[in-house]
Amino acid sequence: MNVQEQIKEYITGQSEPKRSDMQELHHIILKIMPARKLWFLDGKNSENKTVANPNIGYGLDTIKYVDGKTREFY
Repeated sequence: MNVQEQIKEYITGQSEPKRSDMQELHHIILKIMPARKLWFLDGKNSENKTVANPNIGYGLDTIKYVDGKTREFY
């Protein structure tokens, strides 16, 4: 499943009125940032244990850690 499908599944799985609000906000962000990179994090770690709430990300940034490593994130 690609990121767009994951986002759609996540939003449609919400109950109203949250679903409508999230869908509207998602469309507004896509209209403002049409060339953005989309992200979807399901909130699970490498052991498939839930450690955070699922979330949608927009855009791209590079996080720089103290040890010099970097990671792309939104």
